[in-house]
Amino acid sequence: MQNLPIDKKIILFDGVCNLCNSAVQFVIQHDRKDVFRFVALQSELGQQILKHIGVNPVNIDSIVLYEPGIAYYYKSSAAIEIAKNLGGFWHFGTVFRIIPTGIRNLLYDYVAKNRYKWFGKKESCMTPTPELKIKFLE
Repeated sequence: MQNLPIDKKIILFDGVCNLCNSAVQFVIQHDRKDVFRFVALQSELGQQILKHIGVNPVNIDSIVLYEPGIAYYYKSSAAIEIAKNLGGFWHFGTVFRIIPTGIRNLLYDYVAKNRYKWFGKKESCMTPTPELKIKFLE
């Protein structure tokens, strides 16, 4: 994939999910080292990235962390990798790696399945403020 920043990690998220948008805002607020960029799963670029890494975009209802040219993570593994990269106190989130991935993902899937019911849904993807526009890829 061309035109992706090779020195940034890309978080693909559900752009209409209120929980997901809150998580993006949280990461932006705590990303002191400017590690992350963001792309809505519903966007054309989001769909291209999913296709490029071999993830079926039809079945995805998860956060995906993509490190261009290195690896990608999804579901609970993506959340743990993001916490690791936030550093500081949030680095302790990596302790959840001791729980088998299958068990972690069962809980993750339960929340993902109910996220719209519990947290709501927007009519369209979030539009970043001019100050935050640099954090979002198009």
